[in-house]
Amino acid sequence: MNKTIKRPIVVIGVGEIGSVLARGLLRCGRPVYPVTRDMDLQNASTEINDPEAVIVAVGESELQTILGNMPESWKNKLVLIQNELLPKDWLQHDLNPTVISVWFEKKKGQDVKVIVASPIYGEKSQLIADALSALDIPNVVINDANQMTAELVRKNYYILLSNIAGLRVGGTVSELWGNHQDFAKEVLVDIHALQESMVGESINNQAVTDAMLVAFEGDPDHGCMGRSAPARLKRALDIARDANIDVPMLKQIAYEQE
Repeated sequence: MNKTIKRPIVVIGVGEIGSVLARGLLRCGRPVYPVTRDMDLQNASTEINDPEAVIVAVGESELQTILGNMPESWKNKLVLIQNELLPKDWLQHDLNPTVISVWFEKKKGQDVKVIVASPIYGEKSQLIADALSALDIPNVVINDANQMTAELVRKNYYILLSNIAGLRVGGTVSELWGNHQDFAKEVLVDIHALQESMVGESINNQAVTDAMLVAFEGDPDHGCMGRSAPARLKRALDIARDANIDVPMLKQIAYEQE
């Protein structure tokens, strides 16, 4: 019996998370076309000019460059998976991508570690949900843009607090909240101010904090200070400076690292 060959999925950046999604897509019978650092996007889009989706799996620091150089034929097919992601990151390029807030880890030589279910929003959400489900990775499709923004803010609270506070206290997320809660809340005041500025509207700090703590409970032994922590702190301070936002605790932590 002849079966129609499905359109390929482009994956830009085939690191740990990109590779997980590629594996899930392959299990679903989807052909995957990887784009690595040494490949030109425009040339790749000439070869694959009508993909089903284009997953952008590069790091946060590379995202804006990639989006700015995105081939025209790929722009309406994007899937973004970065941490520290908010609507402003794609709206400045006049894009309307599918977005996933990734709540699973994949480190080299280790299997996938799930914290909580990963929410997905956008036109290609079911495609990504199917790929994750093929690997038994919990996920949930979100149908409301505002709800997805809240999910992205929740992840940003988690990532920024654990990494930046971890520069001072180290340890795990359960130890951070259990042993250094007053300090953690001071850091969250600054993070909340940054997130409100970037979202452009009021954020219920307590509601997001409560949602973040659910993720803490999902993996209480998660280490706080990842290798990206210094870069995350620097990005946060740069955003605060450009937006003229006072972030005294973040400045104090940066001073301690000098």
